[in-house]
Amino acid sequence: MADKIHFDLVSPERMLLSEDVDMVTVPGTEGYFGVLAGHAPLVSTLRPGLIEVKGGAKGDLKLFVRGGFAEVNPERIIVLAEEAIPLNDFNLDALDQRIRDAEEELVAAQTDAERDKAGEHLDSLRQLRSIF
Repeated sequence: MADKIHFDLVSPERMLLSEDVDMVTVPGTEGYFGVLAGHAPLVSTLRPGLIEVKGGAKGDLKLFVRGGFAEVNPERIIVLAEEAIPLNDFNLDALDQRIRDAEEELVAAQTDAERDKAGEHLDSLRQLRSIF
């Protein structure tokens, strides 16, 4: 059996996942990268996209992350996600409502900083919607 790497996925609210897995694929800012046991140490920011977990205790898993950070060493990968949602837990009606709300926030933004933040949030929700 191949070596496993320990994967911790943490959101602002709670620890979402902590288990030994075969491989994790992460949406780094400069592109997706795969992490296996023995990976060279690195730290990366994350862009909105999918995390794919292979060979976990409950089988393979896909989660959408809105962004965050990943820290990798040969034994472990830790992802600190702004938001992480398992694809199996998606309610498309709720997602569509979040997109409409984000569009309203963008229109209501009064400063450049508010517009930038609202625009990034809307873009990440639209990217998620494009998966379905």
